[in-house]
Amino acid sequence: MTAQMPTPLTLEGDTVRLEPLTDGHIPDLFAAGGGDDEVWRWVTGPAPRTEAELALIAARLIETPDHVPFAVVLRETGRAVGWTTYIDTPGYADSIEIGWTWYGRTVWRSAVNTACKVLLIDHAFDKLGVNRVQLKTDNLNIRSQNAIRRIGGVHEGTLRRHRRRADGTWRDTVYFGILDDEWPAHRARLTGLTR
Repeated sequence: MTAQMPTPLTLEGDTVRLEPLTDGHIPDLFAAGGGDDEVWRWVTGPAPRTEAELALIAARLIETPDHVPFAVVLRETGRAVGWTTYIDTPGYADSIEIGWTWYGRTVWRSAVNTACKVLLIDHAFDKLGVNRVQLKTDNLNIRSQNAIRRIGGVHEGTLRRHRRRADGTWRDTVYFGILDDEWPAHRARLTGLTR
């Protein structure tokens, strides 16, 4: 049995607020990363060139039953700067995936990704009762792989020729996992706090 998927909810920290993704976030999200090929390089499909194109991508994500997408809102500005998603993981007992994540360039190499992952992973282990959080990325996306390792992700394997990229080339997908008993030490290292 896979983990129980949460209903849309808001998760709040000092740096970011994760709130259910809606059409109301589209103007901020387009300003953050619309039309930016580098932001969308590792996300399935081409970069949206208009707010309407971004709204269609968001609508498909919102309507997918095994996905719970969040807008990433900076607490300091109240503006959405990206999105991230809980994804069901059929075939993995009591697991959940965090994926379909992108952020505008203005928050790259900032505290935003770590803040989001701490909120999502805490909630997954503490409230959803999962025993494993899965993350995956393109084998060529070294920046993402380094970020996943930094938060505590352990390389679990690579699926070769897993799916096609937007440009038609084959993507190998690198899988990482964090187990519930591993997380407290990683959380303390990342936040300087224990629970």
